[in-house]
Amino acid sequence: MRQLPNIITLARLFAVPVVIWAIATGETAIAFWTFAVAGVSDAIDGFLAKRLSLQTELGAYLDPIADKALLVSIYVALGVVGGIPVWLAVLVVARDVLIVGAVILSVLMLRPVPMRPLPVSKVNTMTQIVLAAVVLGDQTFAIGLETPEALLEWAVAGLTIASAGAYLVDWLGHMGAGGPAEPGA
Repeated sequence: MRQLPNIITLARLFAVPVVIWAIATGETAIAFWTFAVAGVSDAIDGFLAKRLSLQTELGAYLDPIADKALLVSIYVALGVVGGIPVWLAVLVVARDVLIVGAVILSVLMLRPVPMRPLPVSKVNTMTQIVLAAVVLGDQTFAIGLETPEALLEWAVAGLTIASAGAYLVDWLGHMGAGGPAEPGA
């Protein structure tokens, strides 16, 4: 029972290639419903972990990896097939590469940065999820959501830039504190 949230999270990771395949082959209904089920599974595993005290160290790492893998994959796939502008997919991926690069560099410099989501990043992630759902939903059900999609694209772009900037400022403050690190110290 203790590993149930982790099993659900792993299932979300296994959904990534399904969603990529579905978007790439035009199977938008499969992509939409897989994404929807993945979103529900994220809520369920979070609920189980927190409310039933089933949190594990593995889950603390797996959950954000699964979430990010799914979201980044959807943005790349939608960018490739023209569901969202390529520049937006590049921006979203570049932000994540910047953050991962900064974390790796801080570890290499013997100054590991504590990982904590910033408020702007939580709003950014939610907006990215909403845009992905709207695009996949519109492709599946042909609802005609071009205007909301355009507004969400600009919101995601602005929030992605703001989030990257906030992490960069936070990281620079962390790395500048206390002077240079001594290798092996």
